Amino acid sequence: MDFRPTEDQRDLRAGVRGLLEGRYGREALRAAVDAATGMGTGTGTGTGAAVAVDRGLWRELGGAGFFALRLPESEGGVGLGLPEAVLVFEEAGRALVPGPLVATHLAAGVVPGAAAGTAVVTAFDLAGDLVAYLGEADAVLGAAVLPAGEPVRAMDPLTPLHRVARPAGAEAYGSAYVSEGALLTAALQVGSALRTVELAVRYAGEREQFGQPIGAFQAVKHSCAQMLVRAEVARTAVYAAAVTGDPGEAAAAKLLADEAAVRNARDCLQVHGGMGFTWEADVHLHLKRAWVRAEQWRTAAEAEELLAAELLDSAG
Repeated sequence: MDFRPTEDQRDLRAGVRGLLEGRYGREALRAAVDAATGMGTGTGTGTGAAVAVDRGLWRELGGAGFFALRLPESEGGVGLGLPEAVLVFEEAGRALVPGPLVATHLAAGVVPGAAAGTAVVTAFDLAGDLVAYLGEADAVLGAAVLPAGEPVRAMDPLTPLHRVARPAGAEAYGSAYVSEGALLTAALQVGSALRTVELAVRYAGEREQFGQPIGAFQAVKHSCAQMLVRAEVARTAVYAAAVTGDPGEAAAAKLLADEAAVRNARDCLQVHGGMGFTWEADVHLHLKRAWVRAEQWRTAAEAEELLAAELLDSAG
């Protein structure tokens, strides 16, 4: 079985990257972070009250087929599948595009306006009583009405959180979406993991100590190499799971992608040294987003339980 992207799939990925570089490049990302935190104005509260979802960008993504990618053409969609979806989600993860991308994509064809990007749809994809982007959402996947929520302080400035009293049966909807949601979230994590490799390698080539780039030092070389291996292994697992559609493989891909995104961001911080811990560097944004995504759709503990159950079944 060949898991390598075809020429058409590579073109699709390149097109999405071009769209995001032009519409949500670093300047747009940093402007969104500053607006969400009130940096320079003294108005930031950290409670998720600021707007994180750019409705204009959301509609552009909808127009480009991001959310309707897997809908049949007869229903106004693009008619592609999971292998193509993970490629475009990987690019969104690389760019750190905020918003409930996965939930809105899964809601296409179910919630009016989701496919076109005119509606923002979130989901009960976090454990406990937290919901991301509730204050900016038009609907919650699987819920008849938007529940009331109380904003709480969020680690990631572009992932506002609300504490809610979940309606009865809110978890029941998840069985229909959790495997695909986990895989698409894994693709976002892979994009972030690959981006932190790029950031680490670039900085290692620019920063000098003792008259030479720090990338010439063995410890830095090893760290960057380990980051690349980690990201590529996770990417391979995500691509394979997208082709097979197997829930167990999707769970394994989520495990690997979560680890790659979190550990690569941490290693990237180490390569940057003291610079990596400053607000001006982008590395901390990747780490904070990776922490949030690791808790969405399927946590490490949930993935491990599913894989253990499959092993027991196969052994029996």
